[in-house]
Amino acid sequence: MTDIITGALISGLDAVIEYLAAHTVTCLVPAFFIAGAIAAFVKKDAILKYFSPDAKKSVSYGIASISGIVLAVCSCTILPMFAGIMKKGSGIGPAIAFLYAGPAINILAIIYTATVLGVDIGIARAVFAVVMAIAIGLIMATLFKEHDKGARSAAAQVAGMTTGGEERPRWVNPAFFVMMVLVLVIGASPLDIVLRLAVVYLLTLAIAILLIYFYERDEVTEWGYEVWDLVKKIFPILIGGTFVVGVIAFFLPPETFQPFFGTNSIGSVFLGAVIGAILYMPTLLEVPIIGGTFGYTQGLMAGGPALALLLAGPTISLPSILVLTRIMGAKKTAAYVALVIIFSTAAGLVYGTFFG
Repeated sequence: MTDIITGALISGLDAVIEYLAAHTVTCLVPAFFIAGAIAAFVKKDAILKYFSPDAKKSVSYGIASISGIVLAVCSCTILPMFAGIMKKGSGIGPAIAFLYAGPAINILAIIYTATVLGVDIGIARAVFAVVMAIAIGLIMATLFKEHDKGARSAAAQVAGMTTGGEERPRWVNPAFFVMMVLVLVIGASPLDIVLRLAVVYLLTLAIAILLIYFYERDEVTEWGYEVWDLVKKIFPILIGGTFVVGVIAFFLPPETFQPFFGTNSIGSVFLGAVIGAILYMPTLLEVPIIGGTFGYTQGLMAGGPALALLLAGPTISLPSILVLTRIMGAKKTAAYVALVIIFSTAAGLVYGTFFG
């Protein structure tokens, strides 16, 4: 009994160590800084212009649904950005579309999926991810209209308020955020480590120059406070949730479910979506897990369950569900998770029937 408990604890600790090694420097740190910068530097009317409840749906959902193309993030790394957008008064629909699309359609994952698992499933993943982001966002906006009423009220209260740095040239903020995103994307890319470090160093130097010459000291201080506020709220839950997932994996390794993924039946596809919603899979890692652990490349896993897992796995996980509950409440989180599972199942059934 002691050996079992020890093994489970070691499994949990290993999961945490692997998570920290894979994400802390290249993904989480840049993501927290980007989220803090959104809260500190971006004017509320800039966010409301595109993501507010009253913004044109074709614009807000269009931008949100393709946001992941430039963000190499997973279900946990997107959370600080989502929290920052919600804090600035985004409508629930566009914010949810952004939350789903961020991990679901990043360009690295799509290319890697097409290369390892096949072009057909790679294209299917990209197309269904965009459609699902928009559909889930629209449904959430319909279900939780009271959130958007609150967002409108908050916007009215701060109307006319100004923030520091109005005298900055208009190109400064866009350049600042582009470079911040590039640090995140390049830092998490599979490029040679020396090249990555060199590019990230140059980008960081350019960001520092912008901060020194174009931003007030109080603004930079506020940025630091916003980053710390997000870190202390989110990071402990991420670590705890990852540990729990590691312990669960000790008792129920993924291989346990392989016999259930061999067909495109509704049960197999639904199970793939549910397993994807529970397991924590860092971006890109879902591809070798599905291809190797679940046996897709060996023909042991059907296409329907594979796509369902691809669509649900990178976007939600047990750790991210815990954090989302804290950010937007249990009711909204439960609805979001249910919609991801339902739409992932439907997409898997369509793909499995016609292509899988």
